[in-house]
Amino acid sequence: MAHNFGPAILPLLVAMGGAVAMVPLARWLSFRVGAVALPGGRNIHEHPTGRLGGLALAAGFVISAAIFGLLDPKVRHDGFPQSQVIAMLAIGAVTIVVLMFDDLRELRARYKFGSQVLLALLVPVLGISIHFINFGGGHVIQLGVLAFPVTVIWLLGMQNTMNLLDGVDGLAAGVAAIVAGALLLAAVNRETTNPEQLTVVVLCAGLIGACLGFLIFNFHPARIFMGDNGSHFLGMTLGIISIFGIAKGEVVFALLVPLAALAIPIVDTGLAIIRRRRQGISIGHADTEHVHHQLLDFGLTQRETCLVFYAATGVTSGLGLMLYGHKKIIAVAVILLIVAVSTLLGERLSEMETGAAGDTGALLES
Repeated sequence: MAHNFGPAILPLLVAMGGAVAMVPLARWLSFRVGAVALPGGRNIHEHPTGRLGGLALAAGFVISAAIFGLLDPKVRHDGFPQSQVIAMLAIGAVTIVVLMFDDLRELRARYKFGSQVLLALLVPVLGISIHFINFGGGHVIQLGVLAFPVTVIWLLGMQNTMNLLDGVDGLAAGVAAIVAGALLLAAVNRETTNPEQLTVVVLCAGLIGACLGFLIFNFHPARIFMGDNGSHFLGMTLGIISIFGIAKGEVVFALLVPLAALAIPIVDTGLAIIRRRRQGISIGHADTEHVHHQLLDFGLTQRETCLVFYAATGVTSGLGLMLYGHKKIIAVAVILLIVAVSTLLGERLSEMETGAAGDTGALLES
C-alpha cells in the first residue's frame, strides 16, 4: 500500500515556525502579567520561569490548521466539513483563555475541574462526538444517547492525562508530539480508503510541529513552561483529533491508538486518583508521586526521564499502530526502544549499586 506523507510536511514546518516565533512574546507576557513559576516547593526548576508557553503552542498549531485545514483546496474538498475544524480551533482558543486564569490565580481544584467539564461539554454541543464503536468485520455499536457522556469522559481524561504529565521539562510536549505522530501514521494508512483522513493528517502534522517548536525552549533546562493552559490545550486538541480519526473507522477500536500511546500516563492518572482518594484529599491536589517523579527519585536526570517516557510512548504507540499494518517494521522499532530503555535504566541501577557499595566500603574502612 502506498502512503503519502507529502501533505504533512508544510503544516508541520509552518506550525513549528509559528511556535518558535511566538515563544519570546509568550515569555514577555508571562512576566508582564505575573504568570511565573518560582523555584521551591514542588517546583524543581532553579529560576523563575514563565507559564504562558501554551499561547505559543496554540498559536503555531492554529496558524497551521487555519492555512492548511481551512484554506487548502484539497483539504476543503476531501476533508471534514470546515465547520468542525473551525469548532475545534475555537474550543482550543477558549481552553487557552480559561486555563490562563489558573496559571495566573491558581484556581481551587473544584473550580479547575468545573472548567474542564465545561470545556468538554462544549465539544459535543458544537457537533463533535464519538457516535459509534467499530469492532471491525461489520460489527458496529451505535452509542446513541451515550455519545454525549462518552465524548465528555474521553475529553476529561485527555485533559487530565496531559496536565499530570506536565511535571518535567519537555515531557508533555514531547509525548504529545509522539501521540500525534501515531495518529498521523494511522490516518495516512487509511487515507486511500477514507479521504476525510486528510484533515487528520494535516492537523496531526500541525500539532507535531507546534510541539517541536515549543520543545526548543521547553526541553531541560526550560526557558518557558506551557502552563495549565498549554497542557489542557494539548489534551483537548489530541482528544478532538482522535475523534476525527475514528470517522468511518474500519478497524477494531479506532481509539486504541491514542489509548495505547498514552497507556502509561493514563495508568498513572488512574493511580493518582486512587492514591488521593485513599489519603482523603481532593483528586485535584498536586503531589510528587507520579511516574516521572519516581524516575527522578530513581536517579535519572530530567532529560533522561523525558527520553524514557518518549521511548515508552513510542513502544505503546507502536503496539497500537500494529493494527494498521507494517507489523514487522513496527515490531523491530518496539524491540529497539525496549532495549534502549532497559539499557538506560540498567546503567542507572548499576551506578546506584556501585555508589552504595562504595559507601559501604568507606564505612568499613572508617
